Amino acid sequence: MRVLVTGAAGFIGFHLSQHLLARGDEVLGYDDLNAYYDPTLKQARLDQLLPQPGFRFVRASLEDDAALQAAFESFGPQRVVNLAAQAGVRYSLENPRAYIDSNIVGFLNVLEACRHRGVEHLVYASSSSVYGANRKLPFAVEDSVDHPVSLYAASKKANELMAHTYSHLYGLPTTGLRFFTVYGPWGRPDMALFLFTKKILAGQPIDVFNHGRHSRDFTYVDDIVEGVIRTLDRVPGPDPDYDPLDPNPGTSSAPYRVYNIGNHKPVQLLRYIEVLEQCLGRKAQMNLLPMQPGDVPDTEADVSALQRDTGYSPDTGIETGVRRFVDWYRAFYRA
Repeated sequence: MRVLVTGAAGFIGFHLSQHLLARGDEVLGYDDLNAYYDPTLKQARLDQLLPQPGFRFVRASLEDDAALQAAFESFGPQRVVNLAAQAGVRYSLENPRAYIDSNIVGFLNVLEACRHRGVEHLVYASSSSVYGANRKLPFAVEDSVDHPVSLYAASKKANELMAHTYSHLYGLPTTGLRFFTVYGPWGRPDMALFLFTKKILAGQPIDVFNHGRHSRDFTYVDDIVEGVIRTLDRVPGPDPDYDPLDPNPGTSSAPYRVYNIGNHKPVQLLRYIEVLEQCLGRKAQMNLLPMQPGDVPDTEADVSALQRDTGYSPDTGIETGVRRFVDWYRAFYRA
């Protein structure tokens, strides 16, 4: 297939592009390589992709509608995976407009391009952050997500609503994936595993919020990519069992689906740090701090719908996944 991947120089987009190329798909990567985190890491990922047959690249933002439309026109994608977004819960408290520009305006541009060019299926990144103030675990797509606690989360919920509108009005098949905490080689420097590794190796203390008591559904990147590809290959149609008198938020009478994609095995942050210490052979100095605004205490994914519909079955434990990250980090940074 011809697959357009936005955010191809990002963490998940890079790994997804690698897997799509390996199975013989043509990939057009689209990314603006912005400076939210170290652009040299994004460029290093891109440098792994550029020499590969079947890969092309456009450097531009989602907000640049002319550039995006030109990319669609020249490449003619059959399917699209939209991973480009302004990421990060905490940064959304500092720079809210970036989330409107990229995650709302940019996503509208993607929807319009897909609509007008007959794209067979749009898969897009949502987030576990949409569950916000919910406390019932595990989080299920049937749960209400009307109480976001960050603008990032609100922008991702808006993406799901926008996608449903286009599925309903124009018959555009869309699937939203609510990613839970993703980690692994080539990961993002603003996320805990990367930050902790860097500081522990430098002999610096790490900031541990909520005194390390919160838990996260840490999901290894290869498991995530497998789920994305399984989803991409399964074009949704209208759900014949959808009941408008008892609506299910994860499905619709339109060609629309939303799934959780996670490991379904939450791990307490202190245990995550313990595994990292074992892999590094060093103990961490910890600054135990209260919960940060916009954070949630616990996450856990109910992935039964994704397993039922695609056969998705994550199987990478944190002992294996953290070790692979540490091995990559040491090699990449010569640490």
